[in-house]
Amino acid sequence: QVQLMESGGGLVQPGGSLRLSCVASGFHLAHYGMGWYRQAPGREREGVACISGRDNSTYYHNSVKGRATISRDNGQTTWHLQIDSLKAEDTAVYFCAATIIRIMPIQAACVYDYNMDYWGKGTLVIVPS
Repeated sequence: QVQLMESGGGLVQPGGSLRLSCVASGFHLAHYGMGWYRQAPGREREGVACISGRDNSTYYHNSVKGRATISRDNGQTTWHLQIDSLKAEDTAVYFCAATIIRIMPIQAACVYDYNMDYWGKGTLVIVPS
């Protein structure tokens, strides 16, 4: 049974940094794409960043390009998202997610949350304005 659990959310001042972690159980990362999504109040869930367990290729949403880094721990079932220079608009519930690697590259799969197979419960990040 696949289970995902996020950690690292909380209140962060504008301009600060956050590092989220997701610990997974029940699967081997090399066969999966892993990602982070977020949902702000009144908005749809959006893909923030994803990484392929097969070749470490990545995807970033335009809103975090240059500010975010997704990484995974080799040999461990853990991946991380770091976002620097935080803005009020980064306030959201952040979810980690995973998908079985199929034909679609992770850069395409990450765009839509319906491409993900497994989800964590989410962790709230608040950046006050």
